[in-house]
Amino acid sequence: MPTQLTLRGTCKSYGDRLVLDQVSFSVRPGERVGIVGENGCGKSTLLRLIAGIEKADDGEITVAAGGGVGHLGQTLGLPADHTVQHAVDAALAELRAMETRMRELEADLTEDRLAEYGDLLSVYEARDGYGADARVDKALHGLGLAHIDRDRRLGSLSGGEQARLGLACLLAASPEIMLLDEPTNHLDASSMDWLEERLRAHTGTVLAVSHDRFFLTRVATSILDVEGGAVTRFGGGYAGFLTERAAARQRWEQAYADWREEIGQVEAFAATTAHRVAHGRDIKDRNKMAYDRNAGRVQSSIAGRVRQAAERLRRLQGNPVPRPPEPLRFSGLFDEGTADGTLVELRDVRVGDRLTVDAFTVEPGRRLLVRGPNGAGKSTFLRILAGDLEPGRGVVRRRGRIGYLSQESVFARPEQTVLKAFAESRAGYLEEHRARLLSLGLLRADSLGTPVGALSIGQRRRLALARLLTGEADLLLLDEPTNHLSPTLVEELEQALDAYRGAIVVVSHDRALRGGFTGTEIEIRDGRLVADRLSKEN
Repeated sequence: MPTQLTLRGTCKSYGDRLVLDQVSFSVRPGERVGIVGENGCGKSTLLRLIAGIEKADDGEITVAAGGGVGHLGQTLGLPADHTVQHAVDAALAELRAMETRMRELEADLTEDRLAEYGDLLSVYEARDGYGADARVDKALHGLGLAHIDRDRRLGSLSGGEQARLGLACLLAASPEIMLLDEPTNHLDASSMDWLEERLRAHTGTVLAVSHDRFFLTRVATSILDVEGGAVTRFGGGYAGFLTERAAARQRWEQAYADWREEIGQVEAFAATTAHRVAHGRDIKDRNKMAYDRNAGRVQSSIAGRVRQAAERLRRLQGNPVPRPPEPLRFSGLFDEGTADGTLVELRDVRVGDRLTVDAFTVEPGRRLLVRGPNGAGKSTFLRILAGDLEPGRGVVRRRGRIGYLSQESVFARPEQTVLKAFAESRAGYLEEHRARLLSLGLLRADSLGTPVGALSIGQRRRLALARLLTGEADLLLLDEPTNHLSPTLVEELEQALDAYRGAIVVVSHDRALRGGFTGTEIEIRDGRLVADRLSKEN
């Protein structure tokens, strides 16, 4: 099958920061490609280059799409005084222009204009231009915007409503190639279901940046992994991507083990075998005369063996196989709590009009998933449990060590380096902390001297996670822990949580995490804690 999109040796930098380095891959017509990677790695840049919004510094980008290319950024990009109808008209402008030109040609359809008319009609029908207005209505309804009047000004819409409007307009325009940057942001469950079905039914090509593993599983037929300026392509959808990443990890671990074993063998040979007269034969009284007669040849042989061993060792040490990072693992003291077996207890707690909790306890080993709509009070609830926020009234009792991952990953001293922020308030030398941080594989060695304030939001999230992993807690309080992390890192995080023996209270909109969570679900609705809804504990 021919390719529809090809990148060859594509490079892109911003100042002295190289974002994409010699990127090459191709996409066939009809593929649905998921693009994954850490925040700030270049995923959005890749889409903008393909869309022609930005120019590459070097390399070649070829796009063949007679049915057009549509790009959805993370912001709508229209003036605040424009209306919803303006946004719809802008999205359908290309189809409207084609329709206008066809009417002009129909008015005087001479032979020399017939070919142009035929070409336009073919493209217009391929994009179902006649059904564009109906698609607008369907998309607005499917994405929860049917109640918004077309004369409503964009500035009066929330950020989430603007994002959904941009998505609805692009889907209605139905270009042959859709470039979508985090399309599931700001969508509820029913809207995400609708979007996934719509993209699966699209006859053209889709490239979508997403952190949503459920979306990637349902929609993507292949994956592009952006990491360290490079882009690696994986077939077999998201499941194939995970399988190949796991296999690559096994190959890395085996290569490291082989390298270590070979170094040990060469060092042992240099220390022992190379200094023997012959393999397995030491100098003894009965062969001493023979040794004396051949001393020169024997010494030359020994020297040769030593040189060969030293050279082999030099090459091995000069081309080391990096040690694979340790699997993520939470550690804790696993205190049994108070005499009545509780780690945290809330009684008659009130936080203004944001949260009301009459009675709540967390026992050792308990696993709780907190659900509820945005603004219901979930983050406030976690902050009270963590001691990050004091209630206006009520009693809060805590026992044991608490690890808290806030949603924002804010650090009090942004001027501190990454290493010093990691080591903050912890005993030990900086070099010890450096080794521990690097062993997690969450941050690169060349970033440890960077001020925390200069990190991307994804890097700050990794630093906060690194402190949590190494902090020994009896209770983990996690507010949207999968935000701003790559899908592969989220998979590792879930495995670490599954193996953790302490108590967990987690707030998450991540459908994959929620679907695989084993524990008790509780709900916060309108600032009040609702009784347990569902227990999935084994």
